[in-house]
Amino acid sequence: MADRFNGPLVVVHGGAGGSKEDEDGCREAALAGLHRLDAGEDALAAAVAAVVVMEDDGRFNAGSGSVLCLDGETVEMDASIMDTRGNLGAVACIQRVKNPVLVARAVAGTAHWLLAGEGAERYARRAGFDDHPAIGDKARARHAALLAQLAGSEPAMPRIENARFERDWNYARPWPRACDTVGAVARDADGHFAVACSTGGSAPSLLGRVGDTPIIGSGFFAGPEGAVAATGIGEHIVRHLLAHTVYQWIAGGTPLQDALARGVGLFGGDIDVGLIAVTRSAGGSFSNRPMPEAQVGHG
Repeated sequence: MADRFNGPLVVVHGGAGGSKEDEDGCREAALAGLHRLDAGEDALAAAVAAVVVMEDDGRFNAGSGSVLCLDGETVEMDASIMDTRGNLGAVACIQRVKNPVLVARAVAGTAHWLLAGEGAERYARRAGFDDHPAIGDKARARHAALLAQLAGSEPAMPRIENARFERDWNYARPWPRACDTVGAVARDADGHFAVACSTGGSAPSLLGRVGDTPIIGSGFFAGPEGAVAATGIGEHIVRHLLAHTVYQWIAGGTPLQDALARGVGLFGGDIDVGLIAVTRSAGGSFSNRPMPEAQVGHG
């Protein structure tokens, strides 16, 4: 999709390979972001607000909808934020928080840009974020289906043999597909750009796995010419530094939709991948899978 807005704009996605039936949740998220812009807040506040709505929705693989790791007990989440005012923050493999994107936003105010694992969780407690251990019924159902798939011959992760997860097992318990992400990009009335992303992790994956979501230039990037967010299988996305690569094409004059399509075209058809972006004059999305999305703004 493309737009003709030159003022405030928010574009969100609910994950490459997600259900279009969840698009109402994306629209609600985008409207929450636009409400922040209408209230005079900046692009970062809008992008974060949009992602919080999707983290709380429960249908998306982020926050309350995060997938269970292979042990059936652990949830590891990643999130990131970046804008053109100098804010940059991310968390990786964080556990037991309701809204990882809010922790990532808080990390941007520390001496660091990325906190991971136990350290990220300890920081979250110190910063006032409550313990949030809830695991939803959807996550448990996904986990049961995943174990059944891993017992078969069809790869649960493209180009990776199922047996490798058993071979490399690194959980405390003995051996007994979700790689989607949510993201938002925004442009405010002052012409600043921001991006925020969150994911409930990938399944199947080893404990401690980090994908593209908290890696600057891979899952997200914002600069003076726009903001880009990626979704899909992180192990492949990071090899192309996808968000920064697409941003560079946009900055070099490639039309937005052409840049997004070219970015997705870097991957084989068996790899889920999608992109959203905003520029000075446009907003758009492109995916090789169904991808719930929404775009709202003022002309």
